[in-house]
Order: sequence, then structure tokens, then C-alpha cells
Amino acid sequence: MGDDKPIYWIGSSYKDLLNFPAEAKQDAGYQLHRIQNGLNPEDWKPFQAIGAGVKEIRISDSGNAYRIMYIAKFAEKIYVLHSFQKKT
Repeated sequence: MGDDKPIYWIGSSYKDLLNFPAEAKQDAGYQLHRIQNGLNPEDWKPFQAIGAGVKEIRISDSGNAYRIMYIAKFAEKIYVLHSFQKKT
């Protein structure tokens, strides 16, 4: 597992992820590392409403829900589109 696919952060997605609580941030890093190595995150779902190939990582921490929207179908890199705390 030494050939990680690079991550390209769109807009404020990286800054927004850094605002997650420590445990959610750590889980997000682990899930993104899985994707970099060709594996699926542990909890995800397709999110076709945004576009073909978009997926959503689902993270729960202390009763709060966090999401990371990404595309990993391209060979050159992973594109993280959006990181946010789900409010509903």
C-alpha cells in the first residue's frame, strides 16, 4: 500500500474537513486512505444527483453526522468536492 492515489481538494473542502472534531477528522483520514489504495470506505453510498461517479463517505461521531463527497473514478487522482456536517 505505498502507491497512494493523490487527493485534489476542490474549493474549501479541505478547510471544512479540518473543522471536523478530532475523532471525525481521524476517521475521515482513514476512509480517504482506503480510497487512495483502491478500497471502498467502510460506510458510503453513491450520490448520482451531483454527477456520475460521485460518492459520499458517511461518518458518525458523538451523535453528529459528517459527509465527504468525492469522485475516485479517474486514474490520476481523487477529487474531494465537499466536506460538511449534516444538519438534518
